[in-house]
Amino acid sequence: KSPSRYVASFCRIKNWQVPLFLSVPRAMPMALRVMESGLLKPLEVNSPSTVVLALPVPFLFGQTWASTAAEPQYGILPFILTSVYGTAGAIVLGVPIGFLTAVYLAKVAPPRIRGVMSAAVSLLAGIPSVVYGLVGMLVLVPGIRKVFHLADGASLFAAIVVLAIMILPSIIKVSVTALEAVPPEYEDASLALGATPVETYFKVSVPAARSGIAAAVVLGVGRAIGEAMAVMMVSGNVPNMPGLFQSVRFLTTAVASEMSYSGGLQRQALFSI
Repeated sequence: KSPSRYVASFCRIKNWQVPLFLSVPRAMPMALRVMESGLLKPLEVNSPSTVVLALPVPFLFGQTWASTAAEPQYGILPFILTSVYGTAGAIVLGVPIGFLTAVYLAKVAPPRIRGVMSAAVSLLAGIPSVVYGLVGMLVLVPGIRKVFHLADGASLFAAIVVLAIMILPSIIKVSVTALEAVPPEYEDASLALGATPVETYFKVSVPAARSGIAAAVVLGVGRAIGEAMAVMMVSGNVPNMPGLFQSVRFLTTAVASEMSYSGGLQRQALFSI
């Protein structure tokens, strides 16, 4: 392709410069719109085709989000940390339970129990996210408030529990499929060498199916990161720095809750998220 159609824009981070190659018809208008929004400010212009932009430190690392205040502030660090902590907590809770359930269904469970549990897992996979949020709001949030003696049970912990339950169907079904695809000769050879069934399952079958199990975990992580409605209903939807029993707001819920009435710089900040 012709080099004249491309322009390099740089984001200066201390002494480092990261090039982003964009087509000329799009790069300059995009850079001008971003600079006009105030999220990025130009440092210098080396040539008509090169623009050096400063890293938006207050936007990325600011701890205050007050988009409707008289002097608005747009700091998304609370949203970033909440999404990271919420996803990590859901993985810690959901992945071991889903993995062990998949091993049980694929290798140990009697046919009758397996049929019932497989139908239940498929049912969980088909439930809309808003139903998870409604049940969490009516059952889980009041339960957390009573058990931990809190003023409000809508918190990061409630969101973690809901996300952990929501990722279980993806992890279980894909992991079961991967475990069932392991050739039976592997297990027969292990049993013939004197290994117990449990040793065979966890030291032969699981390693042989590790790629499929890893794919199941990735699918679960994607479901947790992208969820908006369910966590909005149980997390409190308040832009605080994350705490386990504190009302918080995720990246996805920040966009969903404010996009309908946003405008100007607020709307551009939401698109940046």
